[in-house]
Amino acid sequence: MVLTGAEIVIRCLQEEKVEYVFGYPGGAVLYIYDALFQQESVRHVLVRHEQAAVHAADGYARSTEQVGVALVTSGPGATNAVTGIATAFCDSIPLVIISGQVPTAAIGQDAFQEVDTVGITRPCVKHNFLVKDVREIASTIKKAFYLAKTGRPGPVLVDIPKDVSMHQCEYEYPKEISMRSYNPVVKGHSGQIKKAVQLLLGAKRPMIYTGGGVVLSNAAEQLTKLTRLLGYPVTNTLMGLGGYPAGDRQYLGMPGMHGTYEANMAMHYSDVLLAVGARFDDRVIGLPSHFAEEPRKIIHIDIDPSSISKRVKVDVPIVGDVKEVLEEMIRQLESGEARPNPEALAAWWKQVEEWRGRNCMVYKNSDEIIKPQFVVQKLWEVTGGEAIVTSDVGQHQMWAAQYYPFTKPRRWLNSGGLGTMGVGMPYAMGAQLAHPDMQVACITGEASIQMNIQELSTCKQFRLPIKICNLNNRYLGMVRQWQQLFHGGRYSESYMDSLPDFAKLAESYGHVGIRVDKPSDVEGALREAFTTHKNELVFLDFQVDPTENVYPMVQGGKGLTEMILSAEDL
Repeated sequence: MVLTGAEIVIRCLQEEKVEYVFGYPGGAVLYIYDALFQQESVRHVLVRHEQAAVHAADGYARSTEQVGVALVTSGPGATNAVTGIATAFCDSIPLVIISGQVPTAAIGQDAFQEVDTVGITRPCVKHNFLVKDVREIASTIKKAFYLAKTGRPGPVLVDIPKDVSMHQCEYEYPKEISMRSYNPVVKGHSGQIKKAVQLLLGAKRPMIYTGGGVVLSNAAEQLTKLTRLLGYPVTNTLMGLGGYPAGDRQYLGMPGMHGTYEANMAMHYSDVLLAVGARFDDRVIGLPSHFAEEPRKIIHIDIDPSSISKRVKVDVPIVGDVKEVLEEMIRQLESGEARPNPEALAAWWKQVEEWRGRNCMVYKNSDEIIKPQFVVQKLWEVTGGEAIVTSDVGQHQMWAAQYYPFTKPRRWLNSGGLGTMGVGMPYAMGAQLAHPDMQVACITGEASIQMNIQELSTCKQFRLPIKICNLNNRYLGMVRQWQQLFHGGRYSESYMDSLPDFAKLAESYGHVGIRVDKPSDVEGALREAFTTHKNELVFLDFQVDPTENVYPMVQGGKGLTEMILSAEDL
């Protein structure tokens, strides 16, 4: 059949079983929007800013196993989308972004709303394409989806000039795709896996360190089985929360800059460290030279060979899909007779329990002023720990990670790598559309929420019953904390003056707004939001302690053992 380029784009999305496209129309994509209008299987979600379109597609992808899709116009539409693209790139989230471009004859002529979208996005995409022939649209979109979701996932951009979307050709969607230069390794090397298993079984102070790769490869079940088979302590990074159930005895909490004392000490003093889908980020291991001072053997499993030995030299590299590699490790463990040394493991656990006894997550609650940690804990109680929780970036993000114990993967959505303020509400939008029957809560701050607060309009249009928990401390909280601790208390531009009345602002968009000033009202307000207003968006504006800091803390440039556990340590 003969179709226009625009019609082919939509047919390709239908072939890929795309449910939602998040976007904003403009001149260069009007033919694509016209084709969208003439069908019903692919639903379009009209955001109020292109950055939010990509974030919402990102949130949809993080909370599902699907590729998120965004559609933006040329020029400012594409440049507004770059922050969302970079955010997804840093966290390896599978997205396909379709951008409009000026007509091919006008490319390079400084045409109206022209930018070099391929050039601008090249550093922050897995791959990108400029389609100059209508006959290449179908194969290019097929490649885009294949690239986005295989190997190490990531965002792929397809730039389509306006005239190409108008031209016609015969349509046929490729059944398969082959790319000579792209063949990601899935199965790990059996010899390396055998070596890793032997090293693990001979460990006296073993530790399992897991990251976002466990979540992305849907390997939580395999990780849990392996960890329990071995009986070893385990930690999940910020991106890996939920990959192993919090609350389990073997789980030591999150590691790193704002991780637990026991997780950091076990990481540092282990003699064999199994890293699974993690990348030894600077916020996790602190100063690499300090981390290297303690001798240990490191096993590193990752789909991306460039991540292995990038920051920390490893002894047993295993390139492959985390799920596949863990399944093979489990098979080798179950088929063999060797088991961990019980005496050595008991002694190690005794040490770990001593570290855990420091109880580093204790904070001083108050009957007079709301503590942000208390709000998060009450949110966990009210939701039964079963909500999808999104966050923006800052102190509230860390409190959410510390005090909402995640027992399942894909329930915690946050910007880990890029640290993008403004993602919380768009993430919640994407997650709520993907899971209409689930509770979705966005934990944010008064600074972050204003980055994309216009999306309250989108939430109203699409009737998204998100619950926004604003931990309002009237400061750029994490900036203020660092200024207090490391800049002599000089609070340069970190105080948020002239804040709106968030409850009334939410009401002006047609939502429910609740301001909470007293600790005694926190639980009641949350229960009202999730019961009385179950089917409505509720903006809960919690007036929290502006002086509260996030502890424990490892200062930048310090090692994991140099933790500040509380204000008394300063």
